Amino acid sequence: MMIPTFIGTTMMVFFILAVVPGGPFERAVLQLKQAQMTSGEGGGAGGGEATGSTKLSPQVLDQLRKQYGLDKPIFVRYLIWLGVYPREVKSKTITIGKTFRENIEYVKVEGTTYEVQKWIKVEEENGNIVIFESGLGSDFKFSDDYEELPPAYEIANWYPNSDWEIKENTGEKVSLIQTAFSGVIAGDLGVSYVYDEPVTQLIKDRLHISLYFGLLGFLLSYGICIPLGIFKALKHGSAFDFLSSAIVFIGYSVPGYALGALLLVYFGGGSFWNVFPLGEFRSPQEIWNQMTFLEQVWDQIHHTFLPVLAYMVGSFATLTVLMKNSLLENLSQDYVRTAFAKGLSERRVIFYHTVRNSLIPLATGIGNLIGIFIAGSYLIEKVFNIEGIGLLSFNAIITVDFPIVLGFLVISTSIRLFGNLISDMCYAAIDPRIRFN
Repeated sequence: MMIPTFIGTTMMVFFILAVVPGGPFERAVLQLKQAQMTSGEGGGAGGGEATGSTKLSPQVLDQLRKQYGLDKPIFVRYLIWLGVYPREVKSKTITIGKTFRENIEYVKVEGTTYEVQKWIKVEEENGNIVIFESGLGSDFKFSDDYEELPPAYEIANWYPNSDWEIKENTGEKVSLIQTAFSGVIAGDLGVSYVYDEPVTQLIKDRLHISLYFGLLGFLLSYGICIPLGIFKALKHGSAFDFLSSAIVFIGYSVPGYALGALLLVYFGGGSFWNVFPLGEFRSPQEIWNQMTFLEQVWDQIHHTFLPVLAYMVGSFATLTVLMKNSLLENLSQDYVRTAFAKGLSERRVIFYHTVRNSLIPLATGIGNLIGIFIAGSYLIEKVFNIEGIGLLSFNAIITVDFPIVLGFLVISTSIRLFGNLISDMCYAAIDPRIRFN
């Protein structure tokens, strides 16, 4: 069910973003109109009359729709984004018999950048339109001795071309397009409208930060809550049980991002104590590079403590109480009394038999918790100014940068789906009665 769930989730969000008002296309049109108005006011300042116009030509609107992929039906756009329908990567309109130059790649050898290119031309032969390409060449002459460069062919030679396709033929001019399969399946999440960089690269540069805080918070939560829940169950009804429950439920009632803001006020140099930094992943790079290894470890812990505390607070009470109640329920089962009747020690009954069965409810929630920790951290990253994928997606929503929003959706959905798979595997590992076959 992972594949249809992924398709259903991404399709629903993709369609919502496509129809929501104020999208990237509308904002681009508004910016062009504002630029025209500003230009008109500037031009009319000396002549006493504004010459600018707020009406865009049909050609400009068509070009904008094509730029944002709105020239195709919404379902086709989704298939293109998914990577199962060819995307138009290049387009060119030329006169029959004319040529144009196509850049293939840039190669840097011994400090010199070579622009490898070829020429494309369209000819009419026996009433048919045929596309030709020349051999590879460059504005700079290069030798075949360089292994980094492709072999140089005579650029004057012409060969049949298979990369370009004819989209439209008006008799004198021909519109050519070049298509390719690129999308989520191929690891291509598109290009950011704001940063003008591939979304995959933007996420890659920040993913390790979110993984660091998310996984650390996840491991600490389970590492602390499970022993705490066991101890509360063994001390059920005691003063320790009452006080610890009051503390964890107070923490549960405070959202993580709100606790983070409160911690910064009290411990981040606000009105009280200047104990921890005001955020960010670590010290600035120029300071970080001058630190020793131990200083870097301490600096990382110093910047990590408050964000991880904010990460953990939401799940702390849930995991602790779930572990306690599950253990109490299993301690009242018949197999526990049977184990004691056989003479097994209390430590072996509790930690070998009872605790293992008590972990089953916690294992079923691992997948959802992983998704919350790793992908649902944007508000905490916003509070602590941590440049992770959560803050990146938060800013993308504000700036209507849909490629980043959809890229974050792919990451978060994939994490949750694989987290559910991990839950099933943990469930089978803990409970010997469960087998996948």
